[in-house]
Amino acid sequence: MSTNESSNKKKSNPFTIMKDDSTDGHGGYGIGSISLENISPVIIDPNEERAFVDMAAMHARSEVERRVKFLPNKDEVPNGKLYWIVWVTVERGENGPYFHGVAGSEIRVDRSIKRAYKSMPEHVNHMDKSMKGKVMVEHMDEKSKKLLGDFLRNFDPDMWGNSSDELKQALPE
Repeated sequence: MSTNESSNKKKSNPFTIMKDDSTDGHGGYGIGSISLENISPVIIDPNEERAFVDMAAMHARSEVERRVKFLPNKDEVPNGKLYWIVWVTVERGENGPYFHGVAGSEIRVDRSIKRAYKSMPEHVNHMDKSMKGKVMVEHMDEKSKKLLGDFLRNFDPDMWGNSSDELKQALPE
């Protein structure tokens, strides 16, 4: 299989993410602390009315996060455009895979001043809640919730069908 074929296969299912090998040789900070095998970041862009998986968000390098300096105070980015990184955890149940946990974290980006806002503690907390099967989208705007719900429903109708009633009620059609 050529490298190109291999990379195309990897892109075919964006919810198949990382392998659970926390000792992959880099020996750096946080070894063995947490498994991120089943979590994917879905970027919601209500400005352009789109939703997409961007695995680079796992390392704060998503399309919307690049080329800006993040500030911890939202007031310093008053004209920032709203984006959400939604941490989506996938598990496998008796009926097959399903969306287990979903938690949205806010980002505000102002490209004109190359500054952005995000709360790192919030992102870490939401990622953790998603991995524990929590649904945390009530703080998201309605348009963004609709984009997320449509994305998940269309991504894999069977996974959506296998998901909890709580998730389906939180992201109505």
